[in-house]
Amino acid sequence: MLSKLVLLLIFTFGFGAVNVGEKAPSFYLRTLDNNKFFLSKEIEKGEPILISFFATWCKPCRDEHIYIKKFENEKKIKVIGINYKDDPEKAIQWLKKFGNPYSYVAIDKNGKIAIDWGVYGIPETFIINSNGIIKYRHVGPIIKKTYKKINLIIKQNEYCLLYT
Repeated sequence: MLSKLVLLLIFTFGFGAVNVGEKAPSFYLRTLDNNKFFLSKEIEKGEPILISFFATWCKPCRDEHIYIKKFENEKKIKVIGINYKDDPEKAIQWLKKFGNPYSYVAIDKNGKIAIDWGVYGIPETFIINSNGIIKYRHVGPIIKKTYKKINLIIKQNEYCLLYT
């Protein structure tokens, strides 16, 4: 009975979850190219950013990949990938096969960063403004309807994404 109550509290109130309007958690991770490290302070360099938690073993991640590529192609927002609990070599091959829309792909091998962000299932997507504030969060794959919604949010909030 106690374990059910604990689970109910976790799902009701979140476990390390970040909310829209809060500062994005900071992190420092190795990137897929192994020669660089990605410091989350990069997300505060004066431009809005889309952060996508994904993995090669995740079917919904593969399904949404076409929409992640569209965001990158349209150049309205910088796209950063967080490769979650995955084999970096498989991720490199996966991105070669399906295209790499990411400015950076940081490796979250043990899932700690995902926990800090409150990610409880992938894919999960965040829109961060130029001041590092989370402006939108989407749990699950981006599909056509979601893509249009996020694009509308970006267009309607271009000023807000840059300056608030």
